Amino acid sequence: MTLVILESPYAGNIAVNTSYARLCLRHSLLLGEAPLASHLLYTQPGVLDDNEQSERVLGITAGLAWGKVAQKTAIYADLGISRGMRIGEAIAAADGRPIEYRYLLGDKVFGRRVADLLKLLGE
Repeated sequence: MTLVILESPYAGNIAVNTSYARLCLRHSLLLGEAPLASHLLYTQPGVLDDNEQSERVLGITAGLAWGKVAQKTAIYADLGISRGMRIGEAIAAADGRPIEYRYLLGDKVFGRRVADLLKLLGE
């Protein structure tokens, strides 16, 4: 299995972005990859508080450590590319890690669920 760092939006509409990130994780797993979405994992209740700067930095640092062993970064861009995703993209490029841009909207299985999420955003 290929070790993959997933980039997707988190801040903003956290409920929608969390649902989208879960779809991205499933998509990556079904591609036969071993994905990590640290922004989804580390911000779960009882893990780290993304609103506390020191804990946010801790989560980012842990995600970057995993990035050192990842073989690819997948940027899921259906909802746009956030500032945090751009940072992840720049770090992947600096580390020489291949970057793949993905869109779920065209997928028969995932596209409908992403479209439903976009309706929640009013887009």
